[in-house]
Amino acid sequence: MCVREWALSWIQVYWGGKLSRVLLDSSSSLLFSLLLAQLPVFSSASPVQQRKLQPQDLDRLSNQTKNLLKLTQDLLREHAFDADLEPHRFRTLPAMSQRAASDLQNLELKPTLSKLHADLKLFEHHFEWLNRVSKKHQHPSLPKLAEIIREMKNLMNLLNRQIVTAGASRLPHVAPSLPTSLPYQFDVLQSSHELLQQFKLFCDWAYRAFISLKPKASAAP
Repeated sequence: MCVREWALSWIQVYWGGKLSRVLLDSSSSLLFSLLLAQLPVFSSASPVQQRKLQPQDLDRLSNQTKNLLKLTQDLLREHAFDADLEPHRFRTLPAMSQRAASDLQNLELKPTLSKLHADLKLFEHHFEWLNRVSKKHQHPSLPKLAEIIREMKNLMNLLNRQIVTAGASRLPHVAPSLPTSLPYQFDVLQSSHELLQQFKLFCDWAYRAFISLKPKASAAP
């Protein structure tokens, strides 16, 4: 029996009311007090091993991302918009056009988790802004926008936990400057469509990224 277990057994005996005659002896009482004082030291000497990131953790991330992708596609179908859009209304969004399918093979676990978290945080800021300005015009997509934001926050919380588990770092976030309002409902419609299109591209790429990272989670030390 190690010293820590021995000390704990003394405590159990004491709290069981069977140590009264031992405490009558001053030397035994002193030894018992010393053992009590050393218990935190014994406990800290055996640190709890941190859980490793598992492939099923990436499955949860990919499933949540797939759900977000479906919500985004449904909203785009419900409010189809065929007119030409003003290009690059949101200059602070992640540049999804620069990400190719071939890049998925070279992704590294920790940097990719950190980058996806930062990108998702940026999309969250834009969607919350769009939700606020849409309320003024009572845009019909409001309920679905709120659902997307809610599911986005769930994905961010899940991703944040996996970042901690993997020992990855969080990239600094700077909130973009966006207008406080949009003057016309047509502006809201344009902004909604472009933001949803960009987010659809992000979700599709993130879903593929989480799947491609599964073998690397298994191989991580």
